[in-house]
Amino acid sequence: MSSFTERQLIDFVYAEARVLDEQRFDDWLNLFADEGYYWMPLTPGQQDPRLQTSLLYEDKLLLRVRTERLAGARTFSQQPRSRCHHLLQAPAVEAIDNDAGRYRVRTAFHYVETRRDEQSLFAGWATHDLKRVDGQLRIVLKRVDLVNCDAAFGNINLFM
Repeated sequence: MSSFTERQLIDFVYAEARVLDEQRFDDWLNLFADEGYYWMPLTPGQQDPRLQTSLLYEDKLLLRVRTERLAGARTFSQQPRSRCHHLLQAPAVEAIDNDAGRYRVRTAFHYVETRRDEQSLFAGWATHDLKRVDGQLRIVLKRVDLVNCDAAFGNINLFM
């Protein structure tokens, strides 16, 4: 049984942001558990992604479809491709349960997404619910709470 330290959990969050900034989407998908979800609530404090509308609530299959679309040669809306940059505050480890192999890390962030002459800035908090799978950390739920989640948005092409 592997135990994870606070430093390893924090490093995982930093590494995940770097993988996204480098657009290594296959590597990013591999960070998710098979039952993993990526959730972006529509309202502040939203508690249920199934009974309330969300900006995004995607399982690993839908995430794979989105990443394959981003990589497609015929995805004309991504020519030239969007780029992104994560600026993370120091992640805070909220829960460590090495016996159960469950962990939670919360990180405040600023995220910039750009394509051509357009640039969008988003701010919020990412909460990673992680679990141990075969001695490795995997994302069970990545919840992205935007400060202005209830605002009208244009396209968000990549992942925060």
